[in-house]
Amino acid sequence: MNTVAIASTEADSTAEQAIRSHHAEMAGALGRLTGALLTAAVRGDAAAGRAAREELVRWCVTELVPHAAAEERGVYRAAGDRPEGRLLVRGLIDEHGVITGLVDEIARTDDVVRAAGAARALHAVFEVHVGKENDLVLPLLAADPDVSLATLLEDMHADLTASVPAAAEDSPEQACGSGHACSCGDVDEPGFPELDVRSIPHRIRHVTVFGALSAVGPDGGLVLVAPHDPLPLLREIQERWPGRFAVRYRERGPGAWRLVLTPAA
Repeated sequence: MNTVAIASTEADSTAEQAIRSHHAEMAGALGRLTGALLTAAVRGDAAAGRAAREELVRWCVTELVPHAAAEERGVYRAAGDRPEGRLLVRGLIDEHGVITGLVDEIARTDDVVRAAGAARALHAVFEVHVGKENDLVLPLLAADPDVSLATLLEDMHADLTASVPAAAEDSPEQACGSGHACSCGDVDEPGFPELDVRSIPHRIRHVTVFGALSAVGPDGGLVLVAPHDPLPLLREIQERWPGRFAVRYRERGPGAWRLVLTPAA
């Protein structure tokens, strides 16, 4: 299906095409990553399969899952405010649940064949999903003079920029805060990325953390920032990877809990 939408402004028309192009880029990237994992599984190459799985999970955690969360907070909210878009958005959010569930399955399994099967399902669901966004959601919003697709796109970019995990900068002039590199004697571990889950919707927080941890190498680590003491999450991490990660608290509330997770010695 290929629906043509009539945007109410030139800026909205440009934004609509930008969103469609980004969807195509994401589908292409997911297809390439899935193909690499499928090829490794067919060849029985366990090492290549593990590398391909880790690369796929890393992309999902840094690109796909944050994109889905930002859509729900912006584009979906605008479409869901319209009676004709309410049920559509509800179904798309349910599909986000399927997508994050498949990412979770890929992240948790060490079996290359099972990971490849879940990746193939993920790719198929995603292609159908973005087709609905392109053919149903975008035309609905583009034709509405009370909605600015251009503004929604700008807000989504800002949302994604704020939510993408970033490594703390090693700068002695930086003040104590969300990143910690100052002269007070408590410094960040060099090179460890920080994942602040406070801005991530609750239902996909755990899968985002699991995906990030699956990409942590032997000399790596992850700084986790949570809105409360994440004891249930830590129990799930221990159940998935018994004894694999050591946990050290750097901050215990009240506004944030900051933990450093590193491979256990």
